[in-house]
Order: sequence, then structure tokens, then C-alpha cells
Amino acid sequence: MTDPQSIQQPIDGTLDLHTFLPGEVADLVPEYLAACREHDIFQVRIIHGKGIGTLRRTVESVLGRLACVESFRTAPEDAGGWGATIVTLLRK
Repeated sequence: MTDPQSIQQPIDGTLDLHTFLPGEVADLVPEYLAACREHDIFQVRIIHGKGIGTLRRTVESVLGRLACVESFRTAPEDAGGWGATIVTLLRK
């Protein structure tokens, strides 16, 4: 895995995927979540947009394979609705 410090996003618990190519998501999401855990951030919002749902399905597929993910769900309406996913990470 790439060093989480190489991610060019602030490690603040919100990952906006609009600035990334779809092919980067499978590597980026695990790296970002690892960086969040290093910063003691255990609830993360991943913004993937609504579109036709392809990116959301990719994000959910990645999350479903990660041992550090306790759970994930569609964000509430005030946090992006089905255009974002809320992830709860296992504590270290």
C-alpha cells in the first residue's frame, strides 16, 4: 500500500472523490481510511456523487473487503444522501 501521507487530501474525515479518476478509487479509499485511523478519525464521509451509481458501487465493494471497516451506510440527507457514504472504522 502507498504511504497514507502521500494522499493529496486533508485528513479530516471527508474524502471527496470528485477530483479523482474512477481507476484511482480502489487504491485511494483504503489509503485514506488508514490515514484517518492514524489520526484517530473513526467516522468518515466518502463523497462519490449521485450520478448513475457506478462510483458508489465501487466504493461499497472496496469497503466490503476492508478489515478496518466496522460498517458503512448511505449518508443522511444533510450529509449528501445517496451521493455519499458514511463509514465507521474499527478503533486501533
